[in-house]
Amino acid sequence: MSLVGDTSLMNPERLAALMERDRLDAVVVRSGINVTYLSGVVYPGTLARLLDLTDADRGILVVWPREGEPVVIANSIAAGLTRRDSRIARVDIYEGYVESPYAKVAEVLAEYGLDKARVGFEKNYVSTLHWGEVASALPNLTMVDCTATMDEVRWIKTDAEIAALRRGADMLDDAFLDMFATIKVGDTERDAHARLIAACLERGAGWAHGILNSSTNTIAYAGEGDTVFGPGDAMRTDYVAYLDGYPGHQSRSLVFGKPTAEQKGEYDTNREIYLATVDQCRPGARSGDIFDFVMREFEKAGWAYGSLLVGHGVGSWWHQQAPILARGSDLVLETGMVLALEPHYKHWHLQDMFLVTEGAPELLSAKIATDAPYIVE
Repeated sequence: MSLVGDTSLMNPERLAALMERDRLDAVVVRSGINVTYLSGVVYPGTLARLLDLTDADRGILVVWPREGEPVVIANSIAAGLTRRDSRIARVDIYEGYVESPYAKVAEVLAEYGLDKARVGFEKNYVSTLHWGEVASALPNLTMVDCTATMDEVRWIKTDAEIAALRRGADMLDDAFLDMFATIKVGDTERDAHARLIAACLERGAGWAHGILNSSTNTIAYAGEGDTVFGPGDAMRTDYVAYLDGYPGHQSRSLVFGKPTAEQKGEYDTNREIYLATVDQCRPGARSGDIFDFVMREFEKAGWAYGSLLVGHGVGSWWHQQAPILARGSDLVLETGMVLALEPHYKHWHLQDMFLVTEGAPELLSAKIATDAPYIVE
């Protein structure tokens, strides 16, 4: 199998082993997380959105057979970037809006003698229309869902992926420090958000997103608006910035002026629970048990937990990937996973990325000390 680019950011041996275990003769992927992971191409702008929109007439796919050469199927507008950056040598081109990429998929599978094979498709990214198109073109093909298989491939990181996540984390923390150095009482949420996104882009991020809100604004995830920061207010952040397709993903807290005793007490209690949660993330730990641990610790503090999860895996293209540390999850942690952990109370949102090791989890994003919130005088 000849791969043009650097394969250190993906694990073909693990993919092959899991395909054999699940009796898959090939996988066909359509989602940004898996197209990026397998091809190595980080599509920007409009090309990126077309990966996210499952009904797009200009989608990009990867066909990865267990035996034989993988293929990227791209539209003509994406051809130049794909051929330049793809670690996969073969790139087949179709005419967007005129030809169907799934017709090309069927052609490739037939060419490889896989028209009667067992092939995995991402059922959460392939529309019923497109699923039916392939099934009609190859009526003897056995189409199965490979979403969980691909999640399992990606959740163990290579050394190069861990290094990429460290670089992203350092870049995002530097961007936070840039914004923290300029923000002041009287500025708005919109001011702070704009400065942070600009700092990420100036430092090389392909794209960045997240939320930021004042403690006086109790509706998070509503967009950064004209709420003004006043003396004594706290700032909540939760951002992701992608450097060469891999995210830095941290949350930092800021207070305008000296924290009150109540603010300090809340932050310290939240951080104690946070650190105890980090220590739970050892190989063999069940994700749902970690969520339950946080629920018990919040109850001891007299707090109600308001989030749907306490942490999640990270990876290329989209930051929130399996494993999800949520209520009832039976997924067991393994050495080599990278988790973004974020049990938090109100606006005291602390979050970092940690590598699951044989011992204590290893912090990847260490540029900003979190023993206390950042203070703007």
